[in-house]
Amino acid sequence: MNWKILKSEEDYVKASQRMMEIFNAPENSEEADELALLVLLVHEYDTKNYIFEEMDVLEVIKNKMHEQGIKSKDLEPLIGSKGHVSAVLSGKREITLKMAKKLKDFFNLPAELFLQKA
Repeated sequence: MNWKILKSEEDYVKASQRMMEIFNAPENSEEADELALLVLLVHEYDTKNYIFEEMDVLEVIKNKMHEQGIKSKDLEPLIGSKGHVSAVLSGKREITLKMAKKLKDFFNLPAELFLQKA
């Protein structure tokens, strides 16, 4: 589909639904490219049209880690090296789309939580 700037609530709903349909698109696929574009379009529409109470995705992840007894080293398969995990959890490094997908599944979190950081 050829996406354009979201100008109406109808456009926004269609884009959001499509984004959720393809959230687990394989890396380097056309759907992954479409997902990246939709994340930007939906985020822009959200920013212009809605006031959100920001949830800090890092705090949510840290709370889930504490609740489940998970250590930083347990996130290495999801995020990368020990240094990458440390940089992400400290906020020095952004959560990539690939990491968000893995963390979403690992902690059973809503995808929308990660879209706020887009």
